[in-house]
Amino acid sequence: MKKKQIIIGVLLTGVIACLGSCRKYLSVEHYFDDRQSEERIFKSKDYTEQWLASAYNALLNNNLEMGNTGNNLTNYSDDMYFNESSGGNGEKYRKFKFGEYDHTWVQSWSQSYGGIRQASVMLNSMSDGSTFTESQVAGYKAQARFVRAYLYWLLLRKYGPVPIMPAKGVNYDDSYDNLSYARNTYDEVASFIAEEMALAAKDLPLKWDNRNLARPTRGAALATRAKALLFAASPLANGNPDMADFTNDEGQPLISLQYNEEKWARAAAACKDVIDLGTYKLYTTAFKTRGTTDYPATITPPYHAEYSVRNFPDGWADIDPFESYRSVFNGELYASENPEMIFTRGDNQINSEGGVMALARLQMPKTGGGYNSHGLTLKQCDAYCMDDGTPFDRQTVRNKYSGNMFVQASEVNDFKPLLANVWKEFAHREPRFYASVAYSGALWTMSSAVNNLPTVTNQQIFYYRGEFNGYINGDTWLPTGIGVMKFVNPKDNNSGNGGKIFPKVDIAIRYADILLMYAESLNELSGTYTIPSWDGGAANAVSRNIDEMKKALGQVRIRGGIPDLDLSIYGSKEELRKKIKHERQVEFLGENQRYYDLRRWKDAPVDEAEQIYGFNTFMTKDQASLFYTPIRVPLLQTTFSRKMYFWPIDWDELKKNKRLNQSPGWPSFD
Repeated sequence: MKKKQIIIGVLLTGVIACLGSCRKYLSVEHYFDDRQSEERIFKSKDYTEQWLASAYNALLNNNLEMGNTGNNLTNYSDDMYFNESSGGNGEKYRKFKFGEYDHTWVQSWSQSYGGIRQASVMLNSMSDGSTFTESQVAGYKAQARFVRAYLYWLLLRKYGPVPIMPAKGVNYDDSYDNLSYARNTYDEVASFIAEEMALAAKDLPLKWDNRNLARPTRGAALATRAKALLFAASPLANGNPDMADFTNDEGQPLISLQYNEEKWARAAAACKDVIDLGTYKLYTTAFKTRGTTDYPATITPPYHAEYSVRNFPDGWADIDPFESYRSVFNGELYASENPEMIFTRGDNQINSEGGVMALARLQMPKTGGGYNSHGLTLKQCDAYCMDDGTPFDRQTVRNKYSGNMFVQASEVNDFKPLLANVWKEFAHREPRFYASVAYSGALWTMSSAVNNLPTVTNQQIFYYRGEFNGYINGDTWLPTGIGVMKFVNPKDNNSGNGGKIFPKVDIAIRYADILLMYAESLNELSGTYTIPSWDGGAANAVSRNIDEMKKALGQVRIRGGIPDLDLSIYGSKEELRKKIKHERQVEFLGENQRYYDLRRWKDAPVDEAEQIYGFNTFMTKDQASLFYTPIRVPLLQTTFSRKMYFWPIDWDELKKNKRLNQSPGWPSFD
């Protein structure tokens, strides 16, 4: 083998970014003082692990699924917002929602291509020999292949069609002209991801031991494959004449202009491949007759003749829907304890300021040492059903309770988990509401403070003007008067009184997503398709099968404590499509899904451009009933234009690659 002299370690710039400085494409002196050859690197277990770790590192920072706004602006759509600067919502939020992207936000491009190159070198250079057996080499290469394909998946989702770099790597001695690469089509990128993930899956294990849970499994590869195929089947990329002018440098359309239903069949079959592994299931906790403040007794959903008497997954008789849902996200579970988790980057991503722990801190009230700066829109708050599964309707609730809209002390037992003085619009909502929404008057336990310090634990937090966590000039506050409870552990406390924020596991892909993707894909079919399984084995015959859709979607709803949909809805493709979209909005709050879902469905021009409403946070406690008047929130306005379907490519990248064209609507700097 020809030896190329390289330096090992963290890849700081991507392939495209490297085109202007071919010789200095790795900067890793902090690992080694001397230059190493590829042959020597991949004959050392330590060096090989460090090389692979550098590839994995590209999945962090700008490529996190869930994290603070410094790493993940796409977590904020028409559902969540951030208000992180003192006294106002801040220029960063305004710029983001109006499509004025800062160049520092688009570094995921170079970071991803850096990881792609790192993985490609390993795939091309590692071989079995004295250090590794053939199966060990296959395992290492499968991990590298997964990382490379996953980075392409992240690029496709954010930037749309992107260049697929040569599998053998780039010849850095070649001319500048030959080092320029055009975008591949959306379908080509999605198919590449699917094919690479299928190859990786063959040599990835079904499960790792507890020390290696952040490494990809066979299920993680197949689930990513399914997601890429689902996006390729969705309206944005499947027969979209609105993108006819999005072409490469030779005028070839990059988005399919002709609709192809079989793409939905491929996506459905890919989801079925994950389901058929038999490895995953929705996480549930047992029904509790007794409880504590932190872990209350199960609040039983209203009686239903079918679901109240059956055990999960056919009913909720033996589970606690509230605890089942919130425990998936709040650090209550170790990764090894969660059968729903398909892929994770582990806990405490980057550091305590960057990943899911940061979300909890930013959402928590100031009373518990939180930043009180991430909230929900009224639209998201209203999206949660009533506890019997019927849609929430504000006027119906107000008519029902009329002049008695606040829970009285004598009524608390009839309105659990609401406490006294809470507005009754928050009563009798589905369990996922209470696991996700920090409504005004909600109880924040924050119990890890020393000796349950009374001033910072078990606090009922209101967002009225003048309250410590409400609007006060010059401080952080929630302009809609609605906070976020999801990701917060009942023990989390950051007040400096002996408490702590508990580590959270990043869940990049989970089984509920596969189930809803499966139902969505099947719903779009008119015919029957025979699609080969991922490994070329028995083929999957897929069609719009109501039993299959009910089995998938029904599990998610029942785990959430609400009845499955009526058969009449399953009988209508249009009605079921609406319900699946709504289910995804509720189920995946804060999981970096809504932003991309609205775009792939081509719903963003309506949903992302709607005026943002909240409660009237300028009302004081003395005017509490007026606080709950829905009003337009001037600080949190938004718009949507065509350019916001895909992220822009940074000017520096465009300068270095003459064949690379800008995303539609963004300046190309020609």
